[in-house]
Amino acid sequence: MASERIPGRPRALSGIQPTAGSFHLGNYLGAVRQYVALQETHDAFYMVVDLHAITVPQDPAELRANTRLAVAQLLAAGLDPERCTLFIQSHVPEHTQLGWLMNCITGFGEASRMTQFKDKSAKQGADRATVGLFTYPILQVADILLYQADAVPVGEDQRQHIELTRDLAERFNGRFGPTFTLPQAYIVREVAKIHDLQDPTAKMSKSAASAKGLVNLLDEPSVSAKKFRSAVTDTETVVRFDEKDKPGVSNLLTIHSALTGTGIAELEEQYAGKGYGALKTDVAEIFVAWVTPFRERTQEYLGDPETLDAVMAKGAEKARAVAAETLAAAYDRIGFVPAKH
Repeated sequence: MASERIPGRPRALSGIQPTAGSFHLGNYLGAVRQYVALQETHDAFYMVVDLHAITVPQDPAELRANTRLAVAQLLAAGLDPERCTLFIQSHVPEHTQLGWLMNCITGFGEASRMTQFKDKSAKQGADRATVGLFTYPILQVADILLYQADAVPVGEDQRQHIELTRDLAERFNGRFGPTFTLPQAYIVREVAKIHDLQDPTAKMSKSAASAKGLVNLLDEPSVSAKKFRSAVTDTETVVRFDEKDKPGVSNLLTIHSALTGTGIAELEEQYAGKGYGALKTDVAEIFVAWVTPFRERTQEYLGDPETLDAVMAKGAEKARAVAAETLAAAYDRIGFVPAKH
């Protein structure tokens, strides 16, 4: 059966938004690199979450292009469709179908307490926030439960969503009988947290105050190299890891270490007496050497739409084999009359 688990491997599920165009360095080191590693140890399902993207207004042509671009970048980063299931969320209609069931067992107060909705609606203005934005954590619950995921790679800020998923799975199982696996948050402690190059106290983000602090993987490498060379540091000259007093230098050391595999302590020794200029120049060169083949691989996938389409179709087929089975069980338990074909 296509939906059978890989023996000895827990199932992992994660999604990435297609709203940003190019991934940035924080996306890659914080999430995508973990995706690549997990496909070696887990039965891994990864999706580009275009349904979540439309909780805020999107230009249709841009959304379509960015979704394909996200798939191409995931492949360029090292995801292998033979070793993981990579698909687009809207290609698997069971997501919205199970999402409705989850909506119907979620309390209004429960949904209101989700902190990310409060943050996002505050930015947009409450009168402009959509019902979709309000209920997207419940669709996220369905995303996870559809695949009977054991592990969900998330940042600390997403832990509340995993708790909601577990609560709703337990509620459904309690009312209607065992149906869903209770997932665990999979938080990798040693993940590199990448900060803005101009404001090293803030996380690297597309919503940064200045574009000079954001390193997009698909920008011209020379543009990114310039950003590294003009990264904010401090008035001292000693290259030392100290996030409180030297956040800019610490951020550069973190990036250097993440891209080369060299330990922070060893880097501190290497740069003893060398000053910040040498560190910035080296990080710029290391990044360019790493990102150049990534950009080339991404462009190769984008330049071969037939192969990209085939990868997406195969991924959707593999995902639906699992999702359809879960949805059928949930529909049966809740009391729906089965459709006769």
